Amino acid sequence: QVQLVESGGGLVQAGDSLRLTCAGSGRTFTTIAMGWFRQAPGKEREFVAAIGWRGYIIKYADSVKGRFTISRDSNSNTVYLQMDNLEPEDTAVYYCAGRRYGFVPQRQESDEYDYWGQGTQVTVSS
Repeated sequence: QVQLVESGGGLVQAGDSLRLTCAGSGRTFTTIAMGWFRQAPGKEREFVAAIGWRGYIIKYADSVKGRFTISRDSNSNTVYLQMDNLEPEDTAVYYCAGRRYGFVPQRQESDEYDYWGQGTQVTVSS
């Protein structure tokens, strides 16, 4: 079993940066693919970014390409989401997710992931 805890959310202005952290526990954490999703009020949960277990395969949603960077540190069982040039449209609850397998799925859907954190709120004011 894998437990995930997000942190780093907050209230920022448009153009600012934030770094979200996902701390994982469980002996299989270093061998699983990880992702970030977000859910805005009244909207469905959507994919943001994913990274394979070795960090070589990375995917981003088109809406965040060039602004967000996902990374992982297996030594500390941590996954990061660096968010730069934030926009009001980025306002959402951000969730860290892990899947039982080490590779990034073809479908970037929430049902491809097996473990979830509790979420952290990111609010971007204009």
